[in-house]
Amino acid sequence: MTEGGDAHDWVSFYDSQHSIYVNARHRDVHYRTIAQDILPYVPSRDAAVLDYGSGEALHAGLIADACGSLVLAEAAPSVRAALTARFAKNPKVAVATPEEIAALDDECFDLIVMHSVAQYVSAEALDGLLALFRRLIKPGGTLVVGDVVPPGPAPVFASLALLRFGAAHGFLGAAFVGLLRTLASDYLRLRKALGLSQYAPEAMIDRLAAAGFTAKRAPRNIGHNQRRMTFVAFPTAGIPRNGG
Repeated sequence: MTEGGDAHDWVSFYDSQHSIYVNARHRDVHYRTIAQDILPYVPSRDAAVLDYGSGEALHAGLIADACGSLVLAEAAPSVRAALTARFAKNPKVAVATPEEIAALDDECFDLIVMHSVAQYVSAEALDGLLALFRRLIKPGGTLVVGDVVPPGPAPVFASLALLRFGAAHGFLGAAFVGLLRTLASDYLRLRKALGLSQYAPEAMIDRLAAAGFTAKRAPRNIGHNQRRMTFVAFPTAGIPRNGG
């Protein structure tokens, strides 16, 4: 595992007017793909679902339509404000801070999804989140940890994945321009300074086991980058939740 840096710096980046998406088309299909990939994990139409570190979640309405309630937890204040405005008229969707999630009662959720977060936090912070999820998950519930970065030259594979995604969805030219723009961006500066946390598959399964989950790697990652990994985990029978 190669450890990433200060999560606060990454939150500040995503709270700013960043250029991580090359154009509006990229932004739209990015979030639509994530929502569509999460849908098969929703266990029932009355399920309580948590999307932890949701980002802009443009198409979270698709998930809300398939479950009973959806909580979008987001640390960046401006992103959270946009989420609140976007889903103000959807009674199934609530928006929360990470602190509000940490204060919830035990066994709140049937499904917890944390996508594209593990790479931005330290191993210790990840362990803390997994312990929190173990407390919040209902017996028989499911935890999905997506977009985990494996060891290796992540920027190279991420660039290739973006180009393939752009070619498939009609923004290949913009993707090339966006990659060039990234060379002078705050994202690249932060990535060089802080790095991204990387985990071998066995290491992530071990961390989940230590938190009280039985886990396996999913056949397909949530999102467009199929070199990255998604793990599906279930509360291990006979192991109490943290503090239980």
